[in-house]
Amino acid sequence: MSYHHVLLPSGVATTPDEVDAYLTAQRGLPETAAVAEIAAELNKRNDELRAADGFLAEAPAGGAENGAALYVSCPYDAIGTLRKLLFEFATPRDYAVYDPQLTWLIDPAGHVPVAVTHGGAGEFPYLTRPLLDEWIPDLADPNPYLIVEREPQFYIQTFRDGDGAYVLEYRDGSPERHVGTRLTDAHRVADLIWAWTTGDRGRLDAIAWQPVEL
Repeated sequence: MSYHHVLLPSGVATTPDEVDAYLTAQRGLPETAAVAEIAAELNKRNDELRAADGFLAEAPAGGAENGAALYVSCPYDAIGTLRKLLFEFATPRDYAVYDPQLTWLIDPAGHVPVAVTHGGAGEFPYLTRPLLDEWIPDLADPNPYLIVEREPQFYIQTFRDGDGAYVLEYRDGSPERHVGTRLTDAHRVADLIWAWTTGDRGRLDAIAWQPVEL
């Protein structure tokens, strides 16, 4: 059983239905240069590994008439490895990553390069406001948390508790500068995380933060 990702140009779609329509329109078109370049990079990395350690479920990647789209599959235990490489090769070429299992479109438009850990889906190299608006309301057991880290000891994180409320905390370099609050509005949580990510101190300073004892 394999896990699937699809690469497509940034900005060509914003919803899963639009993604499906775009991918349908690309069928039968010659592979673009950008797709060929990304596929070549993936194949090179995969070929450097022993066959048993490869991250491609169907090798080689690319070579199909899917126009500007690239379909890539991997074993479930290689999801993290493949996803990291997809962002490494796709983002500089202004390509988005679509996860059809989760119906997540991770588009680099307007992104901020930070380390993001999603409790249910792993690690991501950047954050956008649309991703926050999608992720925060849907945080759910067994790992209902999100962490955004700029550098060690500088991060903001939220955990959705059993009552559906959000514990939101941020840390500015040391335990003495670790504060938190509890909110019930998912949109407000997303607002504050985005404010921290973009350096908008005004929104953060309007909150009555409380020191967090660790």
